[in-house]
Amino acid sequence: MSSPPHLVVGAGFAGLAAALRLRARGEEVVLLERLDQLGGRARVHRRNGFVFDAGPTVITAPFLFEELFALFDRRLDDAVEMLPVDPWYRMVFDDGSVFDYGGTLDDTLREIERFEPRDRDGYLRLLAHSERLFAKGFEELGDQPFDRVSTMLKAAPDLARLRADRSVWGLVRRCLRNPQLRQAFSLQPLLVGGNPLDTTSIYSLIHALERRWGVTFPRGGTGALVAALGELAQDVGVEVRLGESVSRFEVRDGRVRAAVLKNGERLTAQRVVFAGDPSHLYRHLIAAEDRRHWTDARLARHRHSMGLFVWYFATDRRYPDVAHHTILFGPRYEELLEDIFDRGHLADDPSLYLHRPTATDPAMAPDGHDAFYVLAPVPHLGHGGEWREQAPRYRQLVLERLESTVLPGLESALVEDFVATPETFRDDFLSHLGAGFSLQPTLRQSAYFRFHNRSEDIENLYLVGAGTHPGAGLPGVLTSAKVLERLLDEEAA
Repeated sequence: MSSPPHLVVGAGFAGLAAALRLRARGEEVVLLERLDQLGGRARVHRRNGFVFDAGPTVITAPFLFEELFALFDRRLDDAVEMLPVDPWYRMVFDDGSVFDYGGTLDDTLREIERFEPRDRDGYLRLLAHSERLFAKGFEELGDQPFDRVSTMLKAAPDLARLRADRSVWGLVRRCLRNPQLRQAFSLQPLLVGGNPLDTTSIYSLIHALERRWGVTFPRGGTGALVAALGELAQDVGVEVRLGESVSRFEVRDGRVRAAVLKNGERLTAQRVVFAGDPSHLYRHLIAAEDRRHWTDARLARHRHSMGLFVWYFATDRRYPDVAHHTILFGPRYEELLEDIFDRGHLADDPSLYLHRPTATDPAMAPDGHDAFYVLAPVPHLGHGGEWREQAPRYRQLVLERLESTVLPGLESALVEDFVATPETFRDDFLSHLGAGFSLQPTLRQSAYFRFHNRSEDIENLYLVGAGTHPGAGLPGVLTSAKVLERLLDEEAA
């Protein structure tokens, strides 16, 4: 009798990467996805010729996708064309001043000198420290399992020397004088669900990551990457099942024996790789008597990322002067972050991320039209709030802000229009508290202190994705599948 397959639950980027890496090892793999399409948070909305990527839109480490194709002697370039984004980000401050970040190092230094000539050298110090963090935190430790105290103790001296205890905001403040440049170079933790005021400065390595590979965008959108990985998975023999939701895992003698689906079907599994929210996994899919480590009390101590309000919209005109990635800062920065993460207050002066993919790939919209989404970090559902009531008001607030800054005439130009809120993340992605990125990336919730990639409670249960080591963001979730491989190599040895 043949062995049961390996079961991967969740077909976002982490689940797809895990399924491909398992298949390359010769394993039989079944990939389950509760939605009707692949991608998870990276699913695609298609409406009347417009293509809206639902989630991640910034590609900073394309080699991680190349590795997945190379496992089967194939090339990413043959499946998806990666297009350069220029500038990487456009920062628009509340006083109307604009900072374009990207291009060559000299380009960045010239932009910095427009704001504060003395910050030229400070940025070089910040970048040099980012390179050291990148070498240690990403290249050396990123794909290493952190499920043993000994691993953390071994890494601790180097992390202490790099001042991992300092926040991203604290590091940037030491290097830069100008208040606006401090905002521009400390916002990166928000891309992975963290508060710059208390996210460990390890995440400043994102600067080096961007400098190393730039920022790219797939022709056809992030969904084109999802589709290419899905086609690859099916070509190499991964069984993909959409619209299949797990209601519980059947555990006996410390091992998952089967996944029980919502329709009552029982799927036996040799190993289970869970590529969803770990908080949901332990709270809802595994019985309390089978969780000696991840008790409800321990789970309740976690701090989760902010929620996200996302407004997707399209226009019957083009806005050629709007960059692909635009950050619109509000009048407050530190106080706004405290509203979102600490006070749980839904602010009326949010900072916004505006995504205009048609700046790089015009085919994301019909001729003469533009497609957008705009994202506002907001408190997660643990702070209360009723989004069915709040969403129309907040959409109008965001619309008026955009119309008065970078998108004049927006309201009269709208032709498509829908939103996602923290309730969407809770209901569609089973994200605890509707958090956009699982746990916050604080020092006490990173590496060994994050959800382990190998379950402490269940012998044959593994975790990949935003909630596990190394963390959220596309580089993090793709690398979590490499951590899975290292764990399986250890077991095989």
